[in-house]
Amino acid sequence: MQVSILLQAKGSEVVTVRPDCPIAEVLDILVGRRIGAVVVSGNERTIDGVVSERDVVQAMAAGGADALGALVGEVMSTDFVTCEPDTTVERLMSVMTESRSRHVPVLVNGELVGLVSIGDVVKHRVATLEHEAQALQDYITHPY
Repeated sequence: MQVSILLQAKGSEVVTVRPDCPIAEVLDILVGRRIGAVVVSGNERTIDGVVSERDVVQAMAAGGADALGALVGEVMSTDFVTCEPDTTVERLMSVMTESRSRHVPVLVNGELVGLVSIGDVVKHRVATLEHEAQALQDYITHPY
């Protein structure tokens, strides 16, 4: 299975913020949308960085409450992994584990087309395992 199938199931909307957005606004977005990260982009097509809950916590640990006034561009992660729609989910799981990334932007020709989270991958994996278990149970109870 490929990442494109995950995007079809969840949709390709990606929440983006500009690098000059205050961290306090990002927190409102994360809480309001019930998401764990946003892509930082000056033009909504290319990626400048990714800012996640983890980045905000690290900024607050270093700067206290004053970090809420900092700009996203000051705390975003610029060392992030990406994938393409034809990346396999198995490869994506491996990359996410190796890089300890919970959010991976999906690019086509360098342009943002989606964002996949570890939750999306886990949801897919659980559904696959449930389907396989049901198929085995059906085979055992109805072999012909």
